[in-house]
Amino acid sequence: MNAKTITIANLTALVDDLVASGTCVTAPARAAGGKVDYRPITSFPEAAFNTELPRRSLKEFFLPPTEPLFSWRLGGPGIRISEVTTSFAPHVILGARPCDAAAVEILDRVMGWDYRDELWFGRREATTILSVACPGVDGSCFCTATGRGPESSRGSDVMLTPLGDVFLADVVTPKGETFVGENAKRFDDARGAAVTDGASRTSNAAAVGQPKLPLPEVQRWLAHGFDHELWSTIALACHGCGACASVCPTCHCFDIVDEPEGVLSGTRRRNWDTCQAARFTVHASGHNPRADQAARLRQRVMHKFWIYPSRFGEVLCTGCGRCARACSAGVDLPEVLRTITALAAPGGPEEAAV
Repeated sequence: MNAKTITIANLTALVDDLVASGTCVTAPARAAGGKVDYRPITSFPEAAFNTELPRRSLKEFFLPPTEPLFSWRLGGPGIRISEVTTSFAPHVILGARPCDAAAVEILDRVMGWDYRDELWFGRREATTILSVACPGVDGSCFCTATGRGPESSRGSDVMLTPLGDVFLADVVTPKGETFVGENAKRFDDARGAAVTDGASRTSNAAAVGQPKLPLPEVQRWLAHGFDHELWSTIALACHGCGACASVCPTCHCFDIVDEPEGVLSGTRRRNWDTCQAARFTVHASGHNPRADQAARLRQRVMHKFWIYPSRFGEVLCTGCGRCARACSAGVDLPEVLRTITALAAPGGPEEAAV
């Protein structure tokens, strides 16, 4: 399919069309307190479109903070199990940031690895993602260092690039092609100049000043840095609160609990959890293999930049910078990675302050 364009007026009409058809539309929107989050909208003016990075990522729309897996009830001689649905209503996410769209596709790898998570993929199949090229946020962003960029189309079905009062719409996936075809009256064919201008704008966006982090060097150091005192130094500031994991688009740790509902019934639920919590790895025996915060913080960094890449060939991070913004103690992941880079350099310092 050729590149398309869509005007603000047609975006407005597109949202009206989708809502009228019963499709849930989610977009960055400003809450009463002024903060922007991804939330359902009923009309385009409700969206804070292409303004600031939402506080939370898209993760919760595919892996909710809490969700039932099944329920049970004792009846007669046995137990009756009620399964949850794995089919979901159509959902369109409009105005996703590239770092968030990419994160969803990255998590597809682990959610479909040795076991296919039917709830995750049921929501994925029902959802069409229209992302928008990012104008840049602040000094906490480091998406270019993770192999992506403000204009990355990974994880998007349709990629929108602002061109004044219109958007260039690049169709990225077959799902995106179907979506544009079904809503063809809202899109126009892009002329050559628009395509060229869009490529120029995204090229310039990629040049936004972000930290340069040689991740291969970081990974080589992590492979041998398990017992380095750096972890204890960083952990002096870390509260173990898990704020970083809650806003991270790729953290996916969870706990599963059985919740009684009276005497004869109950529900098994999956709830978000974090490897930064002191009780996350406590064994039934009482032993905790990560008994201090240094070990827990080390796990988070190693998982993202060494363990996950060792299995799936890419880092578990899109460089959105939310973890640094959310940390009340000022633990800055890009700064941690820069410190590791200094340690990994030939003749690098034996120890470095973060």
